[in-house]
Amino acid sequence: MNRRHFLQLSSMAGIHYFIGPPTYQDIYFGNRYLMTVNGKISSDKAGITLPHEHITTDFIGAEKVSQPQYKREDAYQLILPFLNQLKQQRVGTLIECTPNYLGRDVRLLKQLSDASGINILTNTGYYAAVDYKYLPRHFYKENVQQIGKRWLQEWKEGINGTGIRPGFIKLGVGKGPLKLIEHKLLKAAAYTHLRSGLKIAVHSGDGIAAREEMEILWKAGVAPTAHIVIHAQNDKSGDIQVELARKGCWISLDGVKNSDASIAQYSTFLKKLKEEKLLHRVLISHDDGWAVNKNSSNGKISLDLFGGVDKLPYSAIFTKLMPELLKGTFTEEDFTTIMVKNPAEAFAVKVCARK
Repeated sequence: MNRRHFLQLSSMAGIHYFIGPPTYQDIYFGNRYLMTVNGKISSDKAGITLPHEHITTDFIGAEKVSQPQYKREDAYQLILPFLNQLKQQRVGTLIECTPNYLGRDVRLLKQLSDASGINILTNTGYYAAVDYKYLPRHFYKENVQQIGKRWLQEWKEGINGTGIRPGFIKLGVGKGPLKLIEHKLLKAAAYTHLRSGLKIAVHSGDGIAAREEMEILWKAGVAPTAHIVIHAQNDKSGDIQVELARKGCWISLDGVKNSDASIAQYSTFLKKLKEEKLLHRVLISHDDGWAVNKNSSNGKISLDLFGGVDKLPYSAIFTKLMPELLKGTFTEEDFTTIMVKNPAEAFAVKVCARK
């Protein structure tokens, strides 16, 4: 890992919000808070943040098996060293985007957060991409308010009796134009946001879908500042990224990998957004994590890194993307904006109602 560049960013972040003047926190973060698996933290305590990662994800489908299929202690022992490494490199917060019925395991998240010292956020919400494979049966029978009340119950009382509360709403939709079932999902999220302040992060199949998400949320009374466009890189032109950022949405470029092609692609997106003076609406992350796999011959469960490509998850931004961009017009301050200030604001719990 390129420690020099990473530590430059880390040091800069630490200087800004740990030893700044007394009024700096209020000016910069507005006394806002994030909801982690261990409860509230002030937004100024988030530090360097990876806003779209996973710990474990189970792709078997909604309600097919009881999750988790793995032994939690085995998963803990496997994954903890990677989080310890992030903590040593001064990463403060990891936002875990695995939704319910796709392998969300909040007990494991809390165990890993406690052991590593990294803040972890989990979520409420459902995932309707991939032909609705991960939607529970009750979603089809219930109306928008009933679904929203389920998510609000997790917000108010905690998830599955754990007392662990979600820090945001995670949805998934396919490519645009969106189907009616996806409209229903977004309206349920709007209902929940306006009663909780949880921001709405939407896996978006393409730019057309992202634009339609914003329009649906707007009609339901939600301002664009509550909308995080996950996988904004699916808008290959970058034009809709710029359009939605100008309107106030958060543009999450969250698939950075160690390949030269990936670094070139994300560099192009970021340079365009910088030229448009929109870095203050940008998030970047890796979308790394471990997938639950079942061996067809012996039935044994294993946890394997997504794609099996990046042997060191959660690292490509720091080892490749940052050094590449710092050769040009990007500065450490730009990365502090993208990786410290922006996620702290994007995921802060606050109702953003349409005016």
